[in-house]
Amino acid sequence: MSIRLRAVRAFTLLIGFYLTGIVLLSAIAAVDWLLVTHLFSARAAWFEGTLLTVSALLAIAILRGFFAFIQAGRLSPLPHALPVAPHDQPELWAQIQAAAEVTRQRPPDELYLVAEANAGVAEQSRLLGLLPGRRRMLLGLPLLDGLTVPQLRAILAHEFGHYANLDTRLGAITVRGREALLHTVEVFAQGSTSLHHTIGNLYVGYARMFLRASQSVARDQELAADQRAARHAGRDATAAALRALPILDAAHTHYLKTYPAMGSVLEALPPHGEVHAGFRRMLAARTSEQLALLASQQRPSRPHPYDSHPPTAERVALIEELPTDGHPDGTTTEAAALTLLRDSDQVYAALEARTLPATTAQWRRMSWDDLVMARATADAETWSQPLRVATARALRSTAQEADNSSPARRESVTDAQTGKELPSLEEILDALDRGLLWMEIADRMPKPHQAARLTGTSARNFIRPKLFDALAGMIHLHLTASGDTKPDIAWSGRPGLALPEVWEKGMDDAIDHALADTPHTAPLRALLAGPTTSTTEDAVLSE
Repeated sequence: MSIRLRAVRAFTLLIGFYLTGIVLLSAIAAVDWLLVTHLFSARAAWFEGTLLTVSALLAIAILRGFFAFIQAGRLSPLPHALPVAPHDQPELWAQIQAAAEVTRQRPPDELYLVAEANAGVAEQSRLLGLLPGRRRMLLGLPLLDGLTVPQLRAILAHEFGHYANLDTRLGAITVRGREALLHTVEVFAQGSTSLHHTIGNLYVGYARMFLRASQSVARDQELAADQRAARHAGRDATAAALRALPILDAAHTHYLKTYPAMGSVLEALPPHGEVHAGFRRMLAARTSEQLALLASQQRPSRPHPYDSHPPTAERVALIEELPTDGHPDGTTTEAAALTLLRDSDQVYAALEARTLPATTAQWRRMSWDDLVMARATADAETWSQPLRVATARALRSTAQEADNSSPARRESVTDAQTGKELPSLEEILDALDRGLLWMEIADRMPKPHQAARLTGTSARNFIRPKLFDALAGMIHLHLTASGDTKPDIAWSGRPGLALPEVWEKGMDDAIDHALADTPHTAPLRALLAGPTTSTTEDAVLSE
C-alpha cells in the first residue's frame, strides 16, 4: 500500500474516532426514546427507570470524552519553562524562523526554553488535529550547551518537518491526530466510575487500531523530516545531531543526579544560575568517549509499541546515504549553539528560578568547592557513625566486664548515650589492635535481619565493606580537620575530596590491613604519622 493510501486510511479512521461519540450518543438517545414512548409500562417502571439512569450515566461519560475531543491539543501553561521573545534573543529566533521557512511552516507564536535535553513543536489543534492553531516551540537549554549551530539547525528543521506535508497532504494531519487521540484516551483513563471505564475501553480499542494503522504514516513523516533537516543543515550535521541527542540526554541526567543534587541533604545549592550552567562545564571537561559511556551505562527504555520514531541507527544510516552536500559537518570546530544566546548567564539564572521547587527558596548558596567539601564531610560523618557507635559500645562492654560488673546488655546502650563520647580514630585503631574488631565491634555493626544469621568467614565478608567505608570516612574527617584535603569538583569524573598523594596511593591497602582477619594497623598509623616515602610505606605494608 502506498503512503498516500495509508494516509487516507489513517485520516478516515481519525474521522471515525471523532464520530464515535456522536454515534454512541445517538444510539443511547434512540433507545431511551423507544423506552419512554413505546415500551413504558407501570409494572416495569422501576426497571425502566434504572435503564434510563444507566443510559444517562453513559451519556455523561461519552460527553466528557466528547469535550476531551474538542479540547485535545490545548496548550497548557508552562510554569517551569522560560518564555523567550524575539527581541530578547534575536539570533536564536532567526534560526527558528529560517527552519520554519525551509519547511514551509509558520514560525512558532511562542518560544520556551526548558531544562531538558529535548526539543519539540506543539500546536493547539482543534477537532482532533484537523484544524491547526497557535503554535509553541520548546527548546531544551542542554541542547544549546551540547550542540553546534549546524546541529541545532538540523533539530529545528526536523521539528517543523513534523507538521509539514512532506510526503502527502494528510501526513501532518495524521501526526496532529495521533497526539490529540492520545490525549483523549488519557482523559478516559482518569475516569472514576465503572461506566466511564467501560466507555473508555471502547475508545482505547479504537485508538489502538488507529495507532497501528497510522504508525507507518507517522514513521514515514519522521524520516521525511530527517531528509528535510539534512537538506537545510547538511547531511553530516543532521547525522551528528541525531547521534548526539541520546548522549546529551544521558549526560544531563547524570549531571543532575551528581552535581546540583549533592547539596540536597545539606539544603544547599550552587551559586545562582549554576544549577543549569554547570552542565556546560561538565560537557567541556569530558571527551566524547566519556559522554558516550554515560549513555551506554543507562538501561535502554522499552520501546513503545506505537512509537512514531524509527530506531536512531536506522535514521542515521538513511541520512548518511545521502550525497555530500558541502554543508558544515557540525563538529566541534563549528560555533556552539550557546553562542546564539545573549547574556547566557542571565538565561541560566532565569530558568533556574522557574525550575527549582518552592521548598528550596530558603536554601543557602555555596560555591561549587564549598558544596563539595560540605557534602564530602557530611558523607564521611554518615559512613563513620556506625563504626564509632559500635566501637563505643564494645569499649563500654569490655570496661564493665573488666570491672567485674554485670554483663552489659547491648540494647541498653543507646546511640544517644554513646554519641556523647564517641571514640576518635586513634581510639578505634587501639581497639582493633586489642583484637576487638571481630570479637566485639563487627557484631555490633548494623546489618539486615537476614545477615544476622551469618557466621565465620561469611559474616566477616558481609560486614567488611561497611567497615571499610566507615574507617575511610574517619580518615577523611581526620585529614579534613588537619587541612590536608581539598575539594575536587571533578567535572570529568565524580566530585569528592582530593587527598595527599601518599594517601591516594596507600590508603586502601592500609585499611585492608587494619580490617584483615588479624588486624594490623601499623601501615595506617604510619600514614597518619606524616608524609612518608614510598620505600618506607612499602616496607611497612610488607610487615
